[in-house]
Parts: sequence; C-alpha cells; structure tokens
Amino acid sequence: MKQLFISAILSCLSITLLSAQGIRGTVKSAEGELLPFATIYIKELGTGTTTNGDALFEIKTTPGNYTLVFQFVGFEAQERSVVVADQFVELNIVMKPQVMVLQDIEVRAGKEDPAYTIMRKAIAKSKYHTQQVDKYTARVYMKGTGQLKDAPFFLEKTLEKEGVEEGQVFISESVSDIEYTRPNTYNEKVISIRTSGENDKNGNPNAYINGSFYEPEVAQGVSPLSPRAFSYYKFIYEGTHRDRGFEISKIRVIPRSKGDNVFSGYIEIVEDYWSIYSLNLSVSKLGINFLIKQFYEPVEQNVWLPVTHDFVVDGKVFGFEFEGKYLATVSDYKVEVNPELAVEFEVVDEKLEKELASKLEKQVKNEETKEIQEILTSGKEVTRKQLRNLVKAYEKAELEETDEPEVVSNRTFKIDTLAYKNDSAYWAQIRPIPLEQSEIDGYAKMDSLSEVQQRERDGDTLKTKKRKTKHIFDPIVGNYYKLADRTHLRLHGLSGMFNTVDGFDIETRLVFTKTFDNENKNWLRINHQSRYTFARTAYNGILEFRYDFGERSKRNSIRLNGGRYINQYNNDQPIHPIINTFTTLIQELNYMKIYEKDYAEVVYDRKFWDKLDLNIKGELAERRELQNRSSFNLVDRSQREYTPNAPIAAELPITSFEDHNSLTTELNLEYEPWVKYSIYNGRKRKVDTYTPKFRLKYVKGIPDVADSKVDFDLLELGYRHTFKIGIRALADVSLKAGKFLNDESLYFMDYKHFLGNRTPFVTTDPVGSFRMLDYYAFSTSDEYFTGSFHYQMRKFLLTRIPIVRLAGVRESFFTNYLATDFSNNYTEVGYGINYIFRLFRVEAVANFVDGKYKDYGVRIGIAANLDNLF
Repeated sequence: MKQLFISAILSCLSITLLSAQGIRGTVKSAEGELLPFATIYIKELGTGTTTNGDALFEIKTTPGNYTLVFQFVGFEAQERSVVVADQFVELNIVMKPQVMVLQDIEVRAGKEDPAYTIMRKAIAKSKYHTQQVDKYTARVYMKGTGQLKDAPFFLEKTLEKEGVEEGQVFISESVSDIEYTRPNTYNEKVISIRTSGENDKNGNPNAYINGSFYEPEVAQGVSPLSPRAFSYYKFIYEGTHRDRGFEISKIRVIPRSKGDNVFSGYIEIVEDYWSIYSLNLSVSKLGINFLIKQFYEPVEQNVWLPVTHDFVVDGKVFGFEFEGKYLATVSDYKVEVNPELAVEFEVVDEKLEKELASKLEKQVKNEETKEIQEILTSGKEVTRKQLRNLVKAYEKAELEETDEPEVVSNRTFKIDTLAYKNDSAYWAQIRPIPLEQSEIDGYAKMDSLSEVQQRERDGDTLKTKKRKTKHIFDPIVGNYYKLADRTHLRLHGLSGMFNTVDGFDIETRLVFTKTFDNENKNWLRINHQSRYTFARTAYNGILEFRYDFGERSKRNSIRLNGGRYINQYNNDQPIHPIINTFTTLIQELNYMKIYEKDYAEVVYDRKFWDKLDLNIKGELAERRELQNRSSFNLVDRSQREYTPNAPIAAELPITSFEDHNSLTTELNLEYEPWVKYSIYNGRKRKVDTYTPKFRLKYVKGIPDVADSKVDFDLLELGYRHTFKIGIRALADVSLKAGKFLNDESLYFMDYKHFLGNRTPFVTTDPVGSFRMLDYYAFSTSDEYFTGSFHYQMRKFLLTRIPIVRLAGVRESFFTNYLATDFSNNYTEVGYGINYIFRLFRVEAVANFVDGKYKDYGVRIGIAANLDNLF
C-alpha cells in the first residue's frame, strides 16, 4: 500500500510538471490593440492554434526547441524561436502592419487588373490541389459558442425556466482525430467532448467542417476558385507581401451581384504555387450571415493545408436573434503526398503569354496517351487549359478504376464511448486555446442548472407529480413510451376535422415499432388508426403491419394493411383535410369528395440497386358511395349551399356508383440512370440534382375474381428532374403521359385524376400540381399528358433590391399544362415569391383554355425546394 501511495504521488507530480511548461503570452499590434484569434503555427509539431478573444495564448509542450509563426490578417507574419525548459516561457508578440508592395505592372485605363492573371492561375491549379495529397491524418480541437441576443418578449419567461437567458454564453468543446483519403473520404472519431449543460450522450458536438475552397462550391456557395468564378465575382489586386521567402498576393473578392451563396472579402494566394495562403470571406444564406477566416501553412513541401478555421454566424429567425462562433485548430498533420503529382511546374496564362502558350499547345497536341507526370515536367511549363484538361483526365482514369465512381463524398463520424467522461482538469491540460471569462461563466451556470435537473430526476416530488398528471391526459395529447431496448410505443393525441359527409370526427393513432439488433437493422411497425364520425355515427379503423429488411442498398419492405376507411376519389389526396375543414366551415365550399371502402392491401417495395426501385401493390376492396349528412357551417352564406358529394367531370357527367367489389394491382418502376450519392456512417443518400428520374406505372383492374367488377389497364410514363443552373437558378421539370389500354369496366375512382386546387392554399408538390384546376373536371379514362416547369431565380424584380435578396427571398416562374380530350389545352402561368420568412411562398397565377385567358388567383404555400437550400 505504501509503494502504491508513493507511485500515485509520483504520477501526479509528473503530470503536474508536464502541465507546467510551455509557451504563453499575448499578441498585440504596435499601437497596443489586442489581436484576438491570431493564428499561431508550431513548425516542429505541425500544429496550429490561435489566441482567444482576449488575445491570450497558452501552448503546453514538452521541453525542447520550437519555432512559432504568428499571423493575423493585415499584419506581417512573425517567426520566433523559443527554448522550453521546465517552466512556461512568456512571449508577448507585437505585430507590425503588413507592408504591401504593388507588382511591377502598369495598370492603364482599359487594361485588365493583375488580379485576374493571379486568379486565373489559381483557378487552373485548384483541381490539382485537390488531388495533390493522397492521405493525411490530424487532430482537431473545436470550440463552439452560442449566444441568444434577443427573443420574442412573450417567450422570455419560458426560456428562463429552461435556463436560457439573453446574453448567456453556451459552449461546446471537442477533440477529434481525423483521416482524409483522396478523393473524398473523411473519417472522424471524437475522443473528447465537453458541453455546458448535461454531460451526457445527448450532446451534439461540432463536426469538423471539411469543405475546401479548392472545390467549385463550398456549402452551396460559389468558391472564388471555381471555374465559374469570373461570372460571379470581380477581383481587385491589393498588393503583394513576403512571408518566409514566399510572395503572397492579396486579392479583393467582390460579388457581381450581392445575395445568397456568393462570397465577399479577401483571399491571399501564394505566387508560383498558386495555393491559398489565407482567406477572410463573408457570405449570407436566407438572411443568416457567415464570416469565414482560414490560415494555411506549408505542412509539407509545396503542400499548403489549413491550420486554423474561424467562423462567426449571426442572424435573426422568427424573432430570435443569435450569434455563434466556431473555432477549429488543426495539429499533428501527417501527410502522404500523391507521388504522381509531386512535381514542380509553371502555369502559363494564355491571355498574357500568347506566343509561349501557342508553342506549348503544339508540343503536346494529339499526345493524349502521354503520362501526366511527363507532360507536367516537360519544360516545367503548362498552359492553364492543359493543366485543367490533364487533371480532369487523371481524375476520370482514377474513377474508372473504383468500384463506385458515383460516390460524391464518403464520411464517417463516430464518438468514442469515453468521450464524455473527461473532467475539467483534463480539458485544462489539453485545451490549446485559453477560455474567456464569459465561457468560464457559461460552463459554471449550465453545470449548476444540470445539477438541479439531475436532482429532479433522482426524486423531486414536484417533478413526479407533473409526470403523473401528464399520463392522465396522454389519450388526449399523446405520449411516447420506451417499452424495451429498440422497442417503442407512440400514442398520438386526438385530432378532429370536418366534412359534409361525416360532420365532425375524432381521430387517434397508436404506433408500435421494434428494431431488431442485427446487421441490417431490420424493423417492424404496427400502426392502428381509429376514427369516429358524428354525423354518420360510424366507426372507421385500419391496421397496418410493415416490415423492412435486407441490406440498405437493396432494401425490402412488406406492408399488410386493411380495414374500413374513407378515401378521396383521387388517391393522391389533392386537398388536405385541414384545408377542407377551413373552406367548408368558413366558405361553405366542400371541395373534398370521398367514398368508403372495406379493403385489404399488400404492398412490396424493393430497391434492386441505387438506380432502380420497384413497388408492387394489390388491393381487394368493397367500395361504397357516401352522401352528405351535415349542413353545419360557421359563416352562413344564404345564397350558397354545399355541393353533393359526387364529383363532376366533363367526361363522365354522372359519377355516382353502386356498391361493388374491385381487385386491382399496380406496378411502379423508378429508374435514375446517373445517380450519385453521399455516404455517411455507411448509409447512402442520393444527391438528387445529378440525375433525372424515369417512372413507369401500370395499373390493372382484374375482373371476375372475388366478384370484382373492374376491368381496365392503365400505362403511364413519367420524367422528373431537378437541377441547378449555377447559383442563380434552380429548375424543375415534370412530365407525365399515359393511356388506358383497356377501359372495359371502371368506376370514377379508377379514372386518371390530376392534382388540382381551388383553395387559396397549396399543400401539394409545387412541381407537377396545378394551382387553379378543378379537382375532377378533366379526369379521364383515355389518354392524357401533363407538363410542369418551375424556374426559380436569384435575381429578377423584387430581388434586385439588395435587402430583399439578402433576406433569402427568391422569385420564380412556373407553367403547368394538361391535355385530355376535354381539357382544351388547359394552361397555367404564374409568378411566385419564395422563402418569405424563410418558410412560405406566395404566387399569382392565371389560367388559359385554348390560349384564351380565363381567370386569375393568388395562392399561398410552403416554400418550394427547401431541401435544396442546405
């Protein structure tokens, strides 16, 4: 025991001695101004760090000789050699303003700014830089802080009860080991996490931001090094300065049109290498502002990689004004350079050196089989065009050798099981950036609140009483129950709607889910939905069993469901029950037409591979017509009565039907020929903007089986494509064409219906749905064609006003077309304002019949293409 005690004392002493040595100090300007977040790079360690918000730094090291490089935007880089013994070395740095020297280039009126030559060469070499490194590993320290600066006054007390106060700083820190493998594989393992608040696995650590400005886009913003950069930016040469023997040119980046997804600020380029030295850029997205600062260092010969990242985000959303800061420092770089690109060469700008460029082009003309290394090293000169084409050919050859060339990115993110176990003493030892006082206070306040919450969980009687009270109202408000590991039960609260057939109704749902702990995470869901109608005094209910199984890339799903329920005549549900409740009770317009069926259905879904999906379903049903039973309304319009529940169609004037049985089958195939996807933790996600979708649909009504009275065949082909046109526009195209090959016997619900709308609100997909079309007027049992085109632009009329554009608002045009025997070339043309308050859209639309104007309207809906914004 005595020896164990002495060993423990010696271990603690050695840890104390280790933590008591290193380098610390402040970084200021010559005028005494503090320089927060100045970059510090330690050459011997391949480590980057920064000063904190108070311009303090503290670097813990083992004894030895170190070379430190201090950098700050607008100041000369300073290099200091330091010898560390057994104590901290105090090092206070005074930075001198950067001396910019204009290159010996005369800029006359009408002549091109020298920035364009620099940027052309940097852009030409950007793809080369993405292929220059085969692999690297590094350790990343991340610190994220957030602050609520303002909130709606009516929520202030609620926020205070949750421990959130205006001005309070929330903080999260993490340490990760990352590994990058060319061309697009990132592996990140979080080894330590600390957050202000409850120290459990519900924390959400900041993920390491791995976007590269050498890529054409960064977080959907156009990079200044994109091949399309000259369409989006103007560049101004600000001068050149020297740093450790390198010539660094500073370029001002100016958007040609201010708005979302374009950067403004400065980028510095290392001449001759044409790599990034630093950048200080800002960008906005949907009215939220981002400031991005990065410093790069030559971690290997000719290889410049970022060592510090500094991000600031602020904005106001729904009355909540916030500010967040994110800081990442990269250390312990271990780099493997691509040996095929470990060459030095000079990039020739064809616009300035026309004669030399022409000579070089002739030298390698028709030599497509030449190895890239030979071309790059022959004469050590290549034109921008040659370099661009050669790297493209190199990438293409590599992709052809891989098994899955369609992978855009492959990333894993894992959290070590012990990541949340380290205490404050551990963080004081490994943290490369000293905490500021506001951050220390944030930790203290949230840790105190966490203790109170823990005591409540451990037996606070008031908490227990509230929980019991909540259980009493569970059938009304709903609740979520964990029955066992991977087994849950969810009770949905009561909801109610109104229609003229059922009057008011009450509906609830009970869902049981079980995930099986196997390799493919197969899961089972049992869903029971109940509904009681007061006007008909009828009970409806359905029960569904769903089982998903198989590999994720070849997923299978089987669904068995049945019962008695109501259906709209159009199975695509063109009018939402909530919207129908509003229009019926307020406007006395009962647009929703329904029938009842007792049915049993089986559905099978199969993903054969990422390009092909199969869906097969079969249904046996007894279908019954329903009549209006309620005339209740909230606003009595004496000259208006509810219309009958039977739809009105030009092709079938009488849509009423007798009770009958039907047996139908349906086949759906969806094919995406050029699909690409991203992989996250082994799970694939399609990137939809790379490929169109082709669809085949076949529906068969089977007669004389189980007394089925239907006999028809419907074949439909579809095409859908969403694609970006730069950052200026987003286009959507949807086309469908179909024909009933056989219409021997069918009822109105078997007709082809279209997504019409007669209400002020649009709840269906903006692409492929109509804004003013009657729900059933042009339903058909013959041939048909629909076309929809939606074009969203970044700048047109209102968006020419910078404040509108910077708020994230977009304008759009759309047109919808329908051709049937009775539709008379029905056409809609509309103009929309999208992303109002980031969530809504308003559209003005006019419709035409045979080219003649008929009517106009205004429609409100949820913003289109929200999923393509992020």
